[in-house]
Amino acid sequence: MSKEQRFTNSLIKETSPYLLQHAHNPVEWYGWGEEALTRAKKENKPILLSIGYSACHWCHVMEKESFEDEETAALMNRYFINIKVDREERPDLDQIYQNAVQFFIKRGGGWPLTMFLTPEQVPFYGGTYFPPEDRYNLPGFPRALEAVAKAYTDNHDEVIKNSTQALMGLSKMGKVYPKKDEIPQDLIKKSVEALAQFYNPAYGGFGGAPKFPSTMIHQLFLRFYESSRDESYLNKVLHTLHKMATGGIYDQLGGGFHRYSVDERWLVPHFEKMLYDNAQMVPLFLLGFQLSQNPFFKQIAAETLDYVLREMTSPEGGFYSTQDADSEGVEGKFFVWTLMEVNQILSPETSSVVCRYFDITQQGNFEGRTILNTPYELKKVAGEFNQPPEVIEKIIRDAKKTLFEKRETRIKPDRDEKILTSWNGLMISGLIEGYRVIGDETYLAAAVKGIQFLFKHLYQNEILLATYKDGTAKLNGYLDDYAFVTAALLDLYETTHQKETLEKAIVLTDTLLANFWDKEEGGFFFTGSHHEILINRPKSGQDHSIPSGNAVAARNLSRLYDHTEQKVYLDFAKVLFKIYAEQMEGNPFGFGSFLCAYDDNVRKNQVVLVGPNLEDINPWLDRLKEIYLPHTAIYPVTEKEVEGSGPLKTISEKRMVNGQVTAYFCENFTCSPPVTHWEDLKNLMTRKKNN
Repeated sequence: MSKEQRFTNSLIKETSPYLLQHAHNPVEWYGWGEEALTRAKKENKPILLSIGYSACHWCHVMEKESFEDEETAALMNRYFINIKVDREERPDLDQIYQNAVQFFIKRGGGWPLTMFLTPEQVPFYGGTYFPPEDRYNLPGFPRALEAVAKAYTDNHDEVIKNSTQALMGLSKMGKVYPKKDEIPQDLIKKSVEALAQFYNPAYGGFGGAPKFPSTMIHQLFLRFYESSRDESYLNKVLHTLHKMATGGIYDQLGGGFHRYSVDERWLVPHFEKMLYDNAQMVPLFLLGFQLSQNPFFKQIAAETLDYVLREMTSPEGGFYSTQDADSEGVEGKFFVWTLMEVNQILSPETSSVVCRYFDITQQGNFEGRTILNTPYELKKVAGEFNQPPEVIEKIIRDAKKTLFEKRETRIKPDRDEKILTSWNGLMISGLIEGYRVIGDETYLAAAVKGIQFLFKHLYQNEILLATYKDGTAKLNGYLDDYAFVTAALLDLYETTHQKETLEKAIVLTDTLLANFWDKEEGGFFFTGSHHEILINRPKSGQDHSIPSGNAVAARNLSRLYDHTEQKVYLDFAKVLFKIYAEQMEGNPFGFGSFLCAYDDNVRKNQVVLVGPNLEDINPWLDRLKEIYLPHTAIYPVTEKEVEGSGPLKTISEKRMVNGQVTAYFCENFTCSPPVTHWEDLKNLMTRKKNN
């Protein structure tokens, strides 16, 4: 009988792949719930809380070193009630205890998160990864377990003091700054100028290693370029996109981005692939394409979307969460190559071209193997082989297909097939943007199917649920679920202009306002009034690996005002901007999404297209899709709709001229004279940019 079959704990009842990975540890794991929490109080035992996720490399390392070790497990079982949490299922718990660990260790947290709590769930000590013995200036995990257990028994007053201080620290973290009646007019300008100081001119992005894509900040730079025409900001983003797309952080064979780079060059990634990263990278690369007309950026976006549809999409239409970094217990093994492997697969002539283009060498660039990257321009490689670029391009294209097919025969990294509502909202928005810019109907169909999946399986009794796996939806939705799905609905409505889509967005927003809004200080709590009561109710405006839910909600409210002219939505948005204005000013790197949302709110533009029918308007809509139009709402309407009862003020009294499709360009609801030719509308919008 194998070791895995000798032990079975309470996690066997869970649906999360991450929790199920630990179901046969010798540790007496519980999921977070009444059974474990009640036992801790009854036995007056401290809680050992371990938080991670299935694609986390160091989570797997700690499991192998400590949680599968019977002696270590015996210590855990003797002294603690052990609770394992999937941070993707319970981001509320993760937020609380990540904040707590920062309070204790005075630096950033991470995963695996290892926290020690009183039976009342209050933290009194913690860290992240613990090695099996003393190293990395960290205590070995067994020694830490013994020390914490001894302190809890012999020095209980100090434990209570630590937990009380942690609780006070958590309460302060949730406080928002005083509202600012006046937000500086140059807020965006000063923010991008401050951020530009950290730009890495050699490799793009910001700072050194480790390096994350920082999609929200790059979006902000592009918005500032659009309004200021300062090309230095455009060039910073385009340089970064090129470096990422040619680096090892991008999967050169299969498409899609790994989570982050461990070096400043974007060469060596942590190999896990996260749905949320790829969802956010697609719109960024498409904006890069729109502003540069470089087809390479459109190609990267399309390959990323195709990767998601091929490998991260369920038959029912939902999108899976993550792909692991490891296969066969080795990080990155699935993705890397040796020179010998390539030479065995390709002809000598083809192999020499491919190895030069993808930088495949005998010594490799990662533990004796090569992470594929493309540091040399196609023209340079073509010149070295004395061939036309189109010939080299075909050789590489055919070889990529061959290598990809060979790679598919390898043992693949595990995939977490949990479907998360919030991340699905992000992915649906990415697909809609893919359709809008690239024009591939496949992307729109996948987005529509994704929305249908969410409302069929994860919308019950008029509330969103957070996670779905194996036919079971559970856990009340969080702020991010409501915010990201509403954003996806608004993106879909602005693409298809179907009223029922807008109505869904309104219903979700009204639910969010009713259940999540802080009626005393303003802003949205991360959890709703129907959630489990925890030691702290997080509320944050800061971006992390995904945009701030408060920021996305603020932009949704502003957009809903555009489409409904219900002032209540705009009023809530303005409160959010005032609440977080101090933090936007003081920490622009953490508030990129809020700065983008604020930029949308203060620079509202409208394009009204009036025609005899929507078919006649569609060619205008197709041309508008080609242009980067932040903070612009588009209203395609027939003259009959304008004449109908209760039109929006924005479209009221707008008429066709001489029976032709007629366009009105408006800035903050003040409209230009009507035009009937595309070039005239384009000139109006261009003149606005140049001014």
